[in-house]
Amino acid sequence: MKEYIAKVVDGKDLTEEEAKKAMEIMLSGEATQAQIAAFLTALRMKGETLEELIGLASVLRDKAETITPKAENYVDLVGTGGDCTYTFNISTTSAFVVAAAGLPVAKHGNRSISSKSGAGDVLEALGVNIMAEPALVQKCVDEVGIGFMFAQLFNKSMKYVGQARKEMRVRTVFNILGPLANPSRAKNMVVGVYSPALTEKIAKAMSKLGVERGFVISGNDNMDEFTLSGTTTVSEINGDDVKTYEVTPEQFGLKRVSLEELRGGDGVQNAAITKAILSGEEKGAKRDIVLLNAGATLYIGGVADSIESGVKLAAETIDSGKAMKKLEELVRVSNS
Repeated sequence: MKEYIAKVVDGKDLTEEEAKKAMEIMLSGEATQAQIAAFLTALRMKGETLEELIGLASVLRDKAETITPKAENYVDLVGTGGDCTYTFNISTTSAFVVAAAGLPVAKHGNRSISSKSGAGDVLEALGVNIMAEPALVQKCVDEVGIGFMFAQLFNKSMKYVGQARKEMRVRTVFNILGPLANPSRAKNMVVGVYSPALTEKIAKAMSKLGVERGFVISGNDNMDEFTLSGTTTVSEINGDDVKTYEVTPEQFGLKRVSLEELRGGDGVQNAAITKAILSGEEKGAKRDIVLLNAGATLYIGGVADSIESGVKLAAETIDSGKAMKKLEELVRVSNS
């Protein structure tokens, strides 16, 4: 491990093979917590290359438990977290809308590492069994149309890096790697990242790792979602092709709002926000940002022919009561 730390500290890039070997050492328990923290810090300061991301992610994928949903077409929508915007759990809320609109969701996530509330925190507060084993998660995806793969259960080797990450309390490459290592091997993905500078690099890594259709997105406010407070940088994956462009809320018939209007809290507070949106009680900015992110996901999954029509379908899905029903179904089946 020492040679890889030294190389990265010197600002030199690792080859894909070297990145794989470094990850193998970290995920097998052979590296000390100090070595892991040093490597992750140096890598973040240097900036991860495409080759490094592919090498690190491929080891994480190989070590993960997997599920194989019956549906041919399903999606994951996930934020990397660590964006320091302290919004509510937008992609997690959007996932229920997407599933209720007819596109199955195999969602991969964790408890909070560097924010107030991760997907695991809010789902637990909503009553979902986040400790469901792979067979039960697959049953949820197959029968309900949505399931949650808790990263700590599906990537058990991550326990070796957990202590260092928690003590560091800053973003590391693992924020990026989680979405790249989806245990369902979803071919359609919407991934939010904390910096517009990362979207294209991560999109290219996802394409190399087998994603066929996807968005990698970052708001100009550094939100790891399609934002309503300004422009969003989008890197769109279509097979081997990746193109990058910017979009605004107005393009999709939505109003620009302040980041303050999208703020959340801890898992319990965010669960209340999620319920208010899914039940149709919330009619403002928080609903709108879910419509946008769900609509974009429905477009990537081929259920809508544009983001605009996806936004309309998302609104209809919430207003019909289906989105709230989907949450209730997941709570029931995940606890069965």
